[in-house]
Amino acid sequence: MAEVLSMEDIRAQAARLNIDLSAVDWDSVRLPPGEDCGIISDDDDLNEEDALEFDAGFGNIIVVDNLPIVPKEKFEKLEGVVRKIYSQIGVIKENGLWMPVEEDSGKTKGYCFIEYNTPQEAELAKEKTHGYKLDRAHIFAVNMFDEIDRFMKVPDEWAPPEIRPYTPGENLQRWLTDEKGRDQFVIRAGSDTEVLWNDARQVKADPVYKRPFWTESFVQWSPLGTYLATVHRQGAAVWGGATTFNRLMRYAHPQVKLIDFSPGEKYLVTYSSHEPSNPRDTHRVVLNIFDVRTGKVMRDFKGSADEFAMGGTGGFTGVSWPVFKWGGGKEDKYFARMGKNMISVYETETFSLIDKKSIKVENVMDFSWSPTDPIFALFVPELGGGNQPARVSLFQIPSKVELRQKNLFSVSDCKMYWQSNGEYLAVKVDRYTKTKKSTYTGFELFRIKERDIPIEVFELDNKNDKVIAFAWEPKGHRFAVIHGDNPRPDVSFYSVKGGKVSKLTTLKNKQANALFWSPSGRFIILAGLKGFNGQLEFYNVDELETMATAEHFMATDVEWDPTGRYVATSVTSVHEMENGFNIWSLNGKLLYRILKDHFFQFLWRPRPPSFLSPEKEEEIFKNLKKYSKKYDVQDQDISVLLSEQDREKRKQLKDDWERWVNEWKRYHEEEKMARQMLRDGEASDVEEEYEAKEIEVEELLDVSEEVIQDA
Repeated sequence: MAEVLSMEDIRAQAARLNIDLSAVDWDSVRLPPGEDCGIISDDDDLNEEDALEFDAGFGNIIVVDNLPIVPKEKFEKLEGVVRKIYSQIGVIKENGLWMPVEEDSGKTKGYCFIEYNTPQEAELAKEKTHGYKLDRAHIFAVNMFDEIDRFMKVPDEWAPPEIRPYTPGENLQRWLTDEKGRDQFVIRAGSDTEVLWNDARQVKADPVYKRPFWTESFVQWSPLGTYLATVHRQGAAVWGGATTFNRLMRYAHPQVKLIDFSPGEKYLVTYSSHEPSNPRDTHRVVLNIFDVRTGKVMRDFKGSADEFAMGGTGGFTGVSWPVFKWGGGKEDKYFARMGKNMISVYETETFSLIDKKSIKVENVMDFSWSPTDPIFALFVPELGGGNQPARVSLFQIPSKVELRQKNLFSVSDCKMYWQSNGEYLAVKVDRYTKTKKSTYTGFELFRIKERDIPIEVFELDNKNDKVIAFAWEPKGHRFAVIHGDNPRPDVSFYSVKGGKVSKLTTLKNKQANALFWSPSGRFIILAGLKGFNGQLEFYNVDELETMATAEHFMATDVEWDPTGRYVATSVTSVHEMENGFNIWSLNGKLLYRILKDHFFQFLWRPRPPSFLSPEKEEEIFKNLKKYSKKYDVQDQDISVLLSEQDREKRKQLKDDWERWVNEWKRYHEEEKMARQMLRDGEASDVEEEYEAKEIEVEELLDVSEEVIQDA
């Protein structure tokens, strides 16, 4: 194979030989018969079994067409514009931008070649700038250099494409029709990723699909459970089904690190961070928003990490995640991000800013969407040394009208908690005391659905208590608070029903630092994670009573299944011991336990919202005994089956024991003659029939001979 030269080397060689490459008629070049100069021709290359080296030298080069044709006076300006656009995507090699010109006039030819350091950067540049609109008359057409040969082989006559017969795919919602009403979950342990049914009646996990090296970092369910997303170096992929999990779509985004679905599963946001070529610069961030079904990039965002360092709860290389927060419920109409002194709200019809401008809010620190309505709340801290108070404001989208505002004084910190139905917003406010040496906590409760959005202020019985955790009851009107400064804090429950906040009860001295409500409300787990070593208390808030206490030693995660019937607690690989997960009933009974070395993830598969109205659900709940008769019979049959299986298991153990005893009896009988010989003819094996006798035996230990000489 001949040596492959870069474009830079080719141009340098041409310059030394005084050859103008733009004037060369390559089609007229002919080699002597039988001579190939060590270069395999295209036709011969097709017959080789492995011809990977042929394309290795040009995978990092792109061809940009439809550039403006400018005279030599404007050459440098055009080159600067092109370089600025393409250097944002990757590192262009030195002398890696070549723009051919006409020999006689010096005008550009309307295209250029760009050479990147890596093929991945070239692929990304093609994907991001193909169709880029420089102005009305110039829309870029970008291709890989390697693709030119393929384009040259397009046949002159059109031939109709082959029509393949339609083969229906698996119904992506079929897993919801499981006859046993089971839920699925996914786990990652070691190099394996596995989807399983939670078969709690059979007290086991029933395998569905297992695949090694399915992902290179993590997996993530979409919010409605339709897709399972995996992350790879080349980008992300989604898979679906009940049992087969075929790949449905791929999303090209080299070096992707994080992903996030919109609530309605219509869009997927991917994020990557790239090392700067200059060590003094910050990381370069690329964000893509894909249409989940088609894989098309709807909008991309690029910039330094500093531009995306605000607004999220998690982070990666200085960027808060998620960068974009979705609003408007599951219709996926709006998404927004927070910047310096502004909140930028985009609508998904055109993926552009609403009214083509951001909402200016000086020193905005945080914002949060309602889970159901196009309303967001924002927090602005105190300004001017306290002369301008802090405030929480509610904004309506797309009108950008401020619905409500509440000024707050002496604020140290502020956190916002939406109730899942968007009916209430609780704002936890930490305030300084008059001496500024300590803080105390209060709550501002916004009743979003009521006229004029009334606000109620309330405090804990001891307002100096530190608030450790806060959680709303899903779809309900109650919330729980863990508070206190001692190692065993208190847990209080409140109700906002009836137009005012009322305390239901306080549980004293609990080993808890986290709250986990059942998705259907009513039940809650008071969990002591980390320093409390996995203490669990299953509590019934309707009856205000503890159903069970338990422990999952070193538990790191607690997650309810989407129906609220079962709970998973897990120990991930942050601990070296006891990796795996437990499945519990809602009332705290341990159903089964599975240990897995190097355990990384446990995720329940989400369920889409029920189509039943709240009134219908209430009716079913009231008549639950009537509907449950069918399932009681099934439970009884399963109980009988499990009892029968248990009896069979015990019988098998008994049979194994008897078989073992009989085997040893046979060995004992076969060795009887040998034992009799060892006992000097005594035949009995019963120790009681022998008489113990003491026998004295003289044994000569040593003989020494000593010569005594005469005196």
